[in-house]
Amino acid sequence: MIAEEMVIACCTDIAGKVRGKAFPASQFEKRRKRGIGWTPTNVQITCFDTIAESPFGSLGDLVLIPDETARVRVQLGDDALTEHFALGDIRHTDGRPWEFCTRSILKGALDRLNGVSGLTLFGAFEHEFQFRNTASSIGEAYSVAGFRLERRLAETLVAAMRAAGLEPDTFMKEFGAGQYEVTMGPSRGVAIADQSTILRELVRLVANASGKDVTFTPIRDPAGVGNGVHIHLSFLAGDKPATWDPNGKHELGKIAGQFIAGILKYLDAIVAITAPSAVSYLRLTPHRWSAAFNNLGFRDREASVRICPVSDLSDISKAAQFNFEFRAADAAASPHLQLAALVHAGVQGIEEELPTPDATAEDLSLLDPAALAARGHVRLPKSLPEALDRFLANPTVTGWFPAGFADTYAKHKKGEMAFLEGKPQPEVCALYERVY
Repeated sequence: MIAEEMVIACCTDIAGKVRGKAFPASQFEKRRKRGIGWTPTNVQITCFDTIAESPFGSLGDLVLIPDETARVRVQLGDDALTEHFALGDIRHTDGRPWEFCTRSILKGALDRLNGVSGLTLFGAFEHEFQFRNTASSIGEAYSVAGFRLERRLAETLVAAMRAAGLEPDTFMKEFGAGQYEVTMGPSRGVAIADQSTILRELVRLVANASGKDVTFTPIRDPAGVGNGVHIHLSFLAGDKPATWDPNGKHELGKIAGQFIAGILKYLDAIVAITAPSAVSYLRLTPHRWSAAFNNLGFRDREASVRICPVSDLSDISKAAQFNFEFRAADAAASPHLQLAALVHAGVQGIEEELPTPDATAEDLSLLDPAALAARGHVRLPKSLPEALDRFLANPTVTGWFPAGFADTYAKHKKGEMAFLEGKPQPEVCALYERVY
């Protein structure tokens, strides 16, 4: 049977989905200049394939332009179809960035960071996921036996990552039933979110080729563990690490401390973007090793921001190892929007010259709101509606985004919640498990 290879120009959207349009691969250079047609109301397609209230209706035209630097071509085997796609930017037909393009929003945030600090963001996303159609035996958490069950998939995934230009790091059997974690090496700027998106698609590709089905849903079962996204961040001044200061509080440089302070100050208003599903808030509860408060922790896996350990045994310098990790996130979100929200919050902290926060060393869930406030902490929203209310009520946060974005984002999420109305919690969890 004859075939001609095609490539997909694609982007992440408000629903955290990767959407796009395919064209013959032979046309890539032409499409890189003029793009492919795109529709404004696509931004309001929810994760359940309903269309939320849209400010655009049936009007308007855009172009989606693939980026050569975010192009992926992977061949899993002689008998397998070639995986070929390129992330890109949505633009107006006159070339201006579209206000609701998640990748363009991130680029604007990164430009703001560089303009204020002169620094470049350096980092990587960690992902947890679960196999949906594979039974998991008791006693496999973090075990060699648990890894051995998926060794073939893991080794194929590592090869696919390398072919796609990602730097493979680790793969392990996690605590939950059928749950695994995959990590990769860091990259710069917009590539941090691009590579997170690429990694998710490669996991799905390799799993499907192996006859398996995976989910990145924030939580499958309220009584079980959740799947988080851990966003590791640091800074570069040119090519030199610029996060660690041996004389700084918690060994954080001044700008890094201010950046983290900004994230924590505005976290309750941006968690609607970093953890944007109705089930995200089943995971963001105390004692789940996720995050429930806007606190900094020193190697504490229940803190929203964690200062990560460094090893004196490493051949990499302490300055190059040193980073912090944001934990109030999951894969129901666009990596580009997640990172944009974090960068804007961090830069706000730099501009406000906020002091480096104290690191908590107690169980914050035991404190009442007054005691939390006295320590400068708040409980994060306990539901998506509450998170959206805090997002919309904070003019500083909504002002970081293009005109109309906050209202459109809220309408999108309200459309998502309308689809779930009246459904029992187990069915809601099952629906998110299917779509993510």
